[in-house]
Amino acid sequence: MKQKRLIACFAVVLVLTASLAAGAGAGVSTGTVQSASAQPTCSFPFEKTDATGTAVTVESEPGRVVALQPSAAQTMWEIGAKKKVVGLPVGPYTSFLNGSKSGDRTDITKQDGYTTNIESVVSLTPDLVLAPNVVSNETVEKLRSAGLTVYKFKSGRSIEDIYRKTTLTGQLVGACQGANQRVEAMNETVSSIESAVENRDRPRVLYLMGDGYTPGNGTFINRVITLAGGENIAASAGITGYKQINPESVIKQDPQWIVVGSDTPNIPNQTAYTETTALKQNQTVVVNSSYISQPAPRVITPMNSLARSFHPDAFEQTNATDESTATDGKTTAATNATATTGTTETNGPGFGVIAAMLALLGATLVARLRQ
Repeated sequence: MKQKRLIACFAVVLVLTASLAAGAGAGVSTGTVQSASAQPTCSFPFEKTDATGTAVTVESEPGRVVALQPSAAQTMWEIGAKKKVVGLPVGPYTSFLNGSKSGDRTDITKQDGYTTNIESVVSLTPDLVLAPNVVSNETVEKLRSAGLTVYKFKSGRSIEDIYRKTTLTGQLVGACQGANQRVEAMNETVSSIESAVENRDRPRVLYLMGDGYTPGNGTFINRVITLAGGENIAASAGITGYKQINPESVIKQDPQWIVVGSDTPNIPNQTAYTETTALKQNQTVVVNSSYISQPAPRVITPMNSLARSFHPDAFEQTNATDESTATDGKTTAATNATATTGTTETNGPGFGVIAAMLALLGATLVARLRQ
């Protein structure tokens, strides 16, 4: 009888834990995305018009997928569909993905490191090829001419675009639940950040990508800076897209923070930069280049790191979710930074805690059953 009561108790724990998990998934604090239960479920055939204007039909759930760019590969990992990926660009911009090396996946780039190797992709006989917007239409057409199903994504210009791309990727490859959970986790973190930095003074921020290039209006990196509670001086200077910023604009705008990527951490040794408030006060931030440069889920990590650098006191007063890694958000002199990448894969909001509760309670009950 005692064992039956314990088994019944364990069943109740399971039900309560499932309810908590559902609540955590649905507890999104903004209306940007819907709860998982309201989002579309995977079904095939699935048809969607892509960036080339082609109505692409995926007849059945793909078992073999090729990601032509790192952002598509990252998204597949983040939604729990990495086992489907048979080919991707193998290199520094995917090295943070566990199991992405050449011994585990086929490298589909040419020796130059960025051009798609058409023959390599075709030889993998994929059920679906994911082509981010930077892939040329010519490459897409060559792959289609070889009989492959190719979906080309639209350009990602905002965090909302990344939400949509993540959800769509899940629909295309049959990983809707993982995609929906990942989007909700992202949205929850962004909402927490927005709440933390709301009504605070926005410091002037310059993000340097190397050779003086910087993201301006119409870029998702500009949106990252804005959501983190900063003012992107490139956008204020009228720059659209990714262009070089001239020293005169840097002097005039006088950034209070300078942000650099881990692969290009050095700031030009020019008066326009050395005389900025940012360098005088040693206010520079190094972020993971792979995360900040890819319109994919992990862009939330540098956003969080930037917000905590710009407004540290705001996060002492809130419970904003911290998804930053040990290698992001180092407030240090950029010239002394070393390039590092993270390897931890992330999960949906609250599910780690719930799983831990379940494991602890389950272990306790099982131990008693064995006595």
